[in-house]
Amino acid sequence: MANNLVPANIRSIALVGHGAAGKTMLAEALLAATGAIKSKGSVEKGSTVCDADPLEKELGHSLNSALVSFEWLGVRVHLADTPGYPDFAGQAIGALAAVDTALVTINAQTGIELNTERMMKWAGERGLCRMIVVNKIDCDNLDLPKLVGEIRERFGKQCMLLDLPAHDRHDVVEVLSHDAGDADFESVTAAHRALIDQIVEEDEDLLARYLEEGTDPSPEELHAPFEKALREGHLIPILFVSAKTGAGMPELLNVLAKLAPSPAEGNPPPFWRGESSGESVSFQAEPDPEKHVLAHVFKVLIDPYMGKIGIFRVHQGTVKKDQQLFVGDGKKPFKVAHLYRIQGAETVEVSELLPGEIGAVAKVEEVEFDCVLHDSHDEDHIHLKALEFPLPMAGLAVETKKKGDEQRLFDILGKLAMEDPTFQIERHPTTNETVVRGLGDMHLKAKLAKMVQQYKLELDTKPPRIPYRETITGNAETTYRHKKQSGGAGQFGEVALKIEPLGRGAGFEFVDHVKGGAIPGTFMPAVEKGVRQALADGVIAGFPVEDIRVTVFDGKTHSVDGKEVAFFTAGRKATMDAIRNAQPIVLEPVVEIEILSPEAAIGDLTGDLSGKRGHITGTGQRGGMTAITGQVPLAELTDYQSRLKSLTGGQGSYHLAFSHYAQVPANVQQQLMGQHKTHDEEE
Repeated sequence: MANNLVPANIRSIALVGHGAAGKTMLAEALLAATGAIKSKGSVEKGSTVCDADPLEKELGHSLNSALVSFEWLGVRVHLADTPGYPDFAGQAIGALAAVDTALVTINAQTGIELNTERMMKWAGERGLCRMIVVNKIDCDNLDLPKLVGEIRERFGKQCMLLDLPAHDRHDVVEVLSHDAGDADFESVTAAHRALIDQIVEEDEDLLARYLEEGTDPSPEELHAPFEKALREGHLIPILFVSAKTGAGMPELLNVLAKLAPSPAEGNPPPFWRGESSGESVSFQAEPDPEKHVLAHVFKVLIDPYMGKIGIFRVHQGTVKKDQQLFVGDGKKPFKVAHLYRIQGAETVEVSELLPGEIGAVAKVEEVEFDCVLHDSHDEDHIHLKALEFPLPMAGLAVETKKKGDEQRLFDILGKLAMEDPTFQIERHPTTNETVVRGLGDMHLKAKLAKMVQQYKLELDTKPPRIPYRETITGNAETTYRHKKQSGGAGQFGEVALKIEPLGRGAGFEFVDHVKGGAIPGTFMPAVEKGVRQALADGVIAGFPVEDIRVTVFDGKTHSVDGKEVAFFTAGRKATMDAIRNAQPIVLEPVVEIEILSPEAAIGDLTGDLSGKRGHITGTGQRGGMTAITGQVPLAELTDYQSRLKSLTGGQGSYHLAFSHYAQVPANVQQQLMGQHKTHDEEE
């Protein structure tokens, strides 16, 4: 089919959902059903195509998004199998940038879980067409009608049945074709009528004829309104499968080939082009093979043999082997010496990739996560709307067990951060700590295990310093003169500035309001650098200052002694003085926490959280466990894993997500300021 492939016959799909929903085995079943592999592998045996990493095989669950492709009914499907545990959500969110459809997979036994809701939300915000796949319908003691009711209650009445399980659940019956087969006729009839009613609402002429004549539109007439309903979120189909027995697999494949959107039918991703005026203008890529190339790198891998691998989705044009491409605003092109499709851990060399396809290039050092590849400088300053990732809050301070490995540590951490946008590295000069942050304990443990397995580097770890911040609550003005004379040429720079607080989360603004050349323009970058340095170092407690506007409005220079270093120092010192006079406060990170626990431990857990300055926001059921949601200061959760284990007899689990920064209690602020003062005196 490769020679006759056109964008209309390409599909891009992401399998998303909570952990243990069976996504990897579902991908395996699709590959086997289409002949892409000879037989299904097993997660337990570590023989699946998608879980190829040694650590994934050892743990028995996905840590990374994996890419495969297969063909069905003349259509090529590019499929991303994503991790389901919240700690690895960054991989799943990255994959959403590469696809037109999200298959939100639900475990029929456990129902709607934490990551089910999150992936539905993220996929919807990304404008993706969404379908819900209920997996594991072969299991005993299921109440599928109840689950469908919960799905519709949680995600809306637009969740409509596209098929129904047969009585023995060894097969499914298609609703759109209205063939009851071995299923309850009345149930199929009701689902069919509701589905048709939902679809025809998207086409006024079709709706009028349908109401007038009372007969079903043809499949050809339904295709366009079906696609429109998917695009607009007016329809979220529900399908039933068993990756284990194969029930529902042919029907799911037919839906992907016939009903899932092609690159031209899905919602186009939001691209932006920078103009010479400094403005950014939104535009849409066109899935036309003849136009300029636009491809988005949504994943980066560091391979010991192939080097840096950039995995991308083609949105416009055709990427060809031996072609010259540019990376972002880079002026030097690179040659596509080898062009690949990815099949799990394997690479398949290809000659070209069309709009809608997913592929990779290797050994291109300029390639970075979220960059845009293009073939013409007519397409300069192009970027895709940035993906929004959860802020990593779980942290560990790390140091090498072996002296002399420090540089290796930073090199390896850099590679890991390059591969994972939710893995961050911080260096705290005041405490001499290197801190790694991730989305949870499981996330960080996986990174540490990879450092041992792949890079043979062992680390010592300890709880890190809490990432407090400083800000101001009042306004202040100050003038600082830096003057230094040491025999020869001296240094002179004077800066007058004012500071004012911004709203929480606003960051930092630097404003140049100097008139008449009081500070020459050549020195203003040095002033700003000094201001930024003061904010980065912190003033009252040694933590970065944020949510502040600094306006430089006056100053003085000297014809001989005016130097960049003088204005850097003056800007830094003036900022520090002004902050001390602007009612500074210390902020602490507050996190959303969700705890899953047996019912018997709920009282102990809520009491424990209340004692940690926590606020309970709700409780509910999640797959046979009770869920507690709330907010709590991150500083109160040091070593919470062991505390939770003790209170729940080892049966509890929890997940954190950043919520906001809030002012610390007065006694905590005094303690932090005292520690900072002691440190400065020791220095």
